[in-house]
Amino acid sequence: MTLSAVVACVATPAAANEPDGLQERVAEILRRAGPGTRFGLVVLDDAGREIVAIAPDDRLVPASNTKIFTTAAAFDALGDVTVPDAAAGAAVRLEGEDVVLEGHGDARLSSAADCVRDCLATLADAVAARRRTVRNVVGDDSLFPDQRWSPGMSWNNIGTRSGTATSALTLDDNEWRVTVTPNPAGRGPATVAALPYLAIDNRIDTGTRTQIAYNRMPGSRMVRITGTVAAAETLRLGIDDPADYAAWRLRALLEARGVRVTGAVQVRHRSLDAGDDPAARGGAPVAQPPAVVPLARTVPAPLIEDLTLTNKASQNLHAELLLRRIGRVTGSGSIADGQARVTAMLTQAGVERWRYDFADGSGMSSYNRVSPRGVAHFLRWTQMQDWGASWRATLPVGGIDGTLRRRFGGTALAGKLFAKTGTLNAASALSGFMTARSGRILAFASYANDMPADGSANAAVDAALLLIARER
Repeated sequence: MTLSAVVACVATPAAANEPDGLQERVAEILRRAGPGTRFGLVVLDDAGREIVAIAPDDRLVPASNTKIFTTAAAFDALGDVTVPDAAAGAAVRLEGEDVVLEGHGDARLSSAADCVRDCLATLADAVAARRRTVRNVVGDDSLFPDQRWSPGMSWNNIGTRSGTATSALTLDDNEWRVTVTPNPAGRGPATVAALPYLAIDNRIDTGTRTQIAYNRMPGSRMVRITGTVAAAETLRLGIDDPADYAAWRLRALLEARGVRVTGAVQVRHRSLDAGDDPAARGGAPVAQPPAVVPLARTVPAPLIEDLTLTNKASQNLHAELLLRRIGRVTGSGSIADGQARVTAMLTQAGVERWRYDFADGSGMSSYNRVSPRGVAHFLRWTQMQDWGASWRATLPVGGIDGTLRRRFGGTALAGKLFAKTGTLNAASALSGFMTARSGRILAFASYANDMPADGSANAAVDAALLLIARER
């Protein structure tokens, strides 16, 4: 049954005939956000009836609400997410005199000195136990086609941790950390410290307040850091070529173990081609090459931990990797293959195709669009699936954790609202579930777009949801 058929079976949508005028009171609260902002809001009761429907069919930018669909599709497509995520672990193999570090989509591989699981050091140890000399150290991320950034992501985000490149070979969240420390004398140039992967043009002075800016053009290996610093601050910058960075770090770990590297750091990417588009293949599955037995492989923790992090912290890179992983179940691991899996799930849920468009898995793309009605009914559908309760538990909790820890605290919805946030330029979202005063579970999808540059819709949305929960 399509969503239009579902809605046709429901009593008058938009709750315009509610005797208590709830919809109009909600609309009045939203109007307090000021002129210019466009709102879309749909709330369903536990029987699926729309009790509020404001601009339910408008197509709005969802921002990080996009992760709702990506993570739900991961639950739907990737099997048991409570067992160790062995299939995604990075591996090393010896190829002649070269060492090849191969990525399999793991989002959590770490080179931190205190790493205890899913550690690059484990792979370095395995190589050092076999070889005292190697030639090249190769970073291989060819499991997925080379689509480091999704269509519609703003170029100015590329240099930031929010827009760092996506790769099958991911290390340290593909972030390069720079620590800025004020001059002990209380004035004069500040110092910077970082692994020597990129060059730094340091133009930071010690001051009475911390106000730091940095700039790196896409593809450049030079970062300019400007401003003032009053206390030590750590910057987390995006990396353009994660496979190169991972191989560079592996080389350093090998050398620290006494392995002599006579060659260079190299990368292996796989260019995107027509075969990475499921439409061009006619939906046919992609034949997977036989796996090569590695010298060693990491075993990441169960995927449920990463799914929880992705939703609660709104981790963009991890969401993008999940999209590619679901795209490789029967496809090539391309963005298009991941989108095909999301579309198949939404079709199963009865959501009509015109109600959504996605260009990525994280919500960084300004091309994404959803309708509040489609999202609300999808949310209710998830709770009818075997994985629905586990998936809902990955969402931030109002006043408790994740991106909602500072919202709804001390209100009637503290600890009773489970929802995904979303923030992008002139776009804000909050969609999920809340327990009303009656004890009934309501599903809701809320979007605000086109806010003025100095405006925020959060207060109005929170007040509207609190009113609905109190009245129902």
